Amino acid sequence: MTSYTPLPLSPAALEELRKADDAGRAPRPFTAHEHGSPVDSVGSPLRCCLRAVEPGERIALVSYAPLRRWAADSGAEPGAYEETGPVFIHADPCAGVRPAPGYPFARPGALRAVRRYDARGHIVGGRCFEVPQDASAGFERVFDEAFADPQVVLVHVRAVEYGCFHYEVRRP
Repeated sequence: MTSYTPLPLSPAALEELRKADDAGRAPRPFTAHEHGSPVDSVGSPLRCCLRAVEPGERIALVSYAPLRRWAADSGAEPGAYEETGPVFIHADPCAGVRPAPGYPFARPGALRAVRRYDARGHIVGGRCFEVPQDASAGFERVFDEAFADPQVVLVHVRAVEYGCFHYEVRRP
């Protein structure tokens, strides 16, 4: 059981991204293969259902601007803090998040950037985090620390290596 809810991309965002991504490009769906052609994707995070890509799945690599989409719903104006980056999604609608214990993409030893945002959508802090053996307890501490600051309304978890957005957590 987790105290915070990792959020996948919304169904509305996914519908839009399957037509054109946040950089204005049409997606180019492909089938994930063990040999990594056309892109090394098996085992990569799917942001539509918060699990790893499996061989044989039809997926797309698209540009996604998570803060832009949150700001459109909340009325925030992130300005220069808006970022666009690559994410994997299923090329067609999927069943969504499958209930699973713990936090997604929490491989012990993985490095994560945990960025904190205020109601304006501006970065108000963050930290680098190495996922410990007890990943759930580690993420609980990181999110507790982030939300101890009353101005933090949103946290993004990203991979350090590629900067890819993994998921967001909102103030409970």
